[in-house]
Amino acid sequence: MLFDYILRRLGLLFFMVLLLSIFTFSLSYLFPGDPLSNLSGIPDTNFTQNAQLEEKYLFNSNYFMQYIAFVGRIVQGDWGVSFASGDSVFAHVVDLIPATLELSIYALVISVVVGVPVGILASAYHKQWPDKLISSTAMVGYSMPIFWLALLLIMVFSLKLGWFPMSGRVSLLYEIPASTGFILLDILLADFPYNGMAMLDALHHLTLPTIVLAMYPTTVLVRFTRESMLKVMDQNFIKTARAKGLNRGQLIIHHALRNALLPVIKQIGLQFSTLITLAMITEVIFSWPGIGRWLIDSIYQRDYPAIQGGLMAVSFFIIIATIIAELTYTLLDPLSRNQAHGKV
Repeated sequence: MLFDYILRRLGLLFFMVLLLSIFTFSLSYLFPGDPLSNLSGIPDTNFTQNAQLEEKYLFNSNYFMQYIAFVGRIVQGDWGVSFASGDSVFAHVVDLIPATLELSIYALVISVVVGVPVGILASAYHKQWPDKLISSTAMVGYSMPIFWLALLLIMVFSLKLGWFPMSGRVSLLYEIPASTGFILLDILLADFPYNGMAMLDALHHLTLPTIVLAMYPTTVLVRFTRESMLKVMDQNFIKTARAKGLNRGQLIIHHALRNALLPVIKQIGLQFSTLITLAMITEVIFSWPGIGRWLIDSIYQRDYPAIQGGLMAVSFFIIIATIIAELTYTLLDPLSRNQAHGKV
């Protein structure tokens, strides 16, 4: 049963990746300009170069053969070159995606550490003042535009108080060799005498963008955890345990928590895919050197090969994150596999 379910999820993954590749290939013809230039990233060519590109990209063949050649190049890491920089698009993606993943992972950790316990606290004091305060605050945070929150935090904590920097990942005083692309790991792996100061500086740069990016998923997890806990607390086995004299803490920890957190785990995985898209706005505001900022810059510069590569990379990570969340939830809750078949 589990193996069949995993095969179905992998089949869905293959189908989504297939649609993504078809859409990305189609952009070469949908974008303005020469489709061959949009595919290769080489705008100005002479007759000989143009003939070589047409042969490489099978441009004189039908669309199906061009698409097959496109998929082969994608698998090989040949994503064309950027109009703006002249460098490989794939190299840009590899260099920039760790910064986006790093920011998204830290924001997700903050969301889980804050959102889940606060949601449990709100359910424990249902319809009392802690619940009303938490629900109201979560509603405000959920409704707050991410760009407005970012500008507000910059104005207060960067410009007025001077506690945190406005942009970047680390100060120019520190030269951190990019071993992994994750700034904190690179500082730990680097062998120089000022690791502690560089780590503190990197954490200062991470604070504001992480808070901004974590705001939306935190409020979602607060509300989702609260609703899940209230639903479980209304079950008959909880009422029976309460009738036996168990207090509120015992009911939550020993009986309700395990059952209520199963759907929350799935929601955590889904929020990671949301974070990757929200990171694009955060990266632009805080000048965070990630793939989101690069993609927005490419749109302004009409760098069509970079736009194709950036959209494909971001979409692929969102698909992978969603599938992993589904599989994790299924492994922890076998009943969901039967429900997927329409069984009880």
